[in-house]
Amino acid sequence: MDNNIRIDEKFNVRNINTTALAYLGDAVYELKIRNHLLRGGEIHGDMLHRKAIRYVSAAAQAKTIRDCLEYLTEEERSLVRRARNRKITSKPANVSPMTYKWATALEALIGFLYLEGKTERMNEILDLFIEHAEKNNR
Repeated sequence: MDNNIRIDEKFNVRNINTTALAYLGDAVYELKIRNHLLRGGEIHGDMLHRKAIRYVSAAAQAKTIRDCLEYLTEEERSLVRRARNRKITSKPANVSPMTYKWATALEALIGFLYLEGKTERMNEILDLFIEHAEKNNR
């Protein structure tokens, strides 16, 4: 996935709040998962959706990020902690607030790496997350 966004020099990704990073990271993660599933040979819409949930549900994302923390750099772990500890303003549906926070932290990390232009590292982490999710879904 290429970073095609052109940002002026005054733009500093580190100044963006983690909720906004998660907003973008959610879309990037979803696109990666959909691409992965289609390339895996699945072509039926209903099945694609059911399979995608195994990767993108808040519970799956929370488990993935918690289990993969050791593979992250200190800067990445720091961002995950900051995102996880951010006060949530809306009540998540069908999931505990802590699970929601962990899932948001995963998405914020992806959004951060994307905006930083660290696409190689982002793709390494996304591949790790996919591998982890697949092991947990067997």
